[in-house]
Amino acid sequence: MNREYPQDLKEVIRFHGHVCPGIIIGYRAARAAQSRLRAERPEDEELVAIVETDACGVDAIQSLLGCTLGKGNLIFQDHGKQVFTVLCRKKNRAVRIAMKAAAMDRSPEQEALMQRVRSGAATEEEQRIFDDFQQKKINELLEMDEEILFRIEEVPVKEPEKARIFKSVLCHYCGEKVMEPRARIRDGQAACIPCAETYGRGW
Repeated sequence: MNREYPQDLKEVIRFHGHVCPGIIIGYRAARAAQSRLRAERPEDEELVAIVETDACGVDAIQSLLGCTLGKGNLIFQDHGKQVFTVLCRKKNRAVRIAMKAAAMDRSPEQEALMQRVRSGAATEEEQRIFDDFQQKKINELLEMDEEILFRIEEVPVKEPEKARIFKSVLCHYCGEKVMEPRARIRDGQAACIPCAETYGRGW
């Protein structure tokens, strides 16, 4: 059964485009970070989020905490884990929020059904059953005690460098500008990464 969501979650859903268990995980993680750090959404880079997944929950981190790629205060580490570390520059504090494994457990039948839905092979009835399961999981995640959902710990602050603006150079091969630190040299000419030839011997 659908439920009425709080306003901040409605804004997260609008930003993401739909509601799903993944966006709820990010929402709960962002709210936990705000509570532990006693920090609201800043205008600039006061908060920094280090996310170890590129899944749905990251959109909640961006929407609620104002940590974005464009501002340079969202750092992606491709670890494939539902782990979010949020640090507050002003308070010199950081919390690491890791989803516990049991929070998203599915039965073998539910896992098989999800695969059928994602492959486009599900019947209308299977889709309805899956949608009901998803809504039930969303409600469970919203109501779950924080200590059951996450492992939360304060961690040493390793403050990343603030975002910098670099000069651009012109790629000799495609004519597009590229940030100077990302440029390569190909046959003595500046090249962007896609135009640069790679060389390797299996390393």
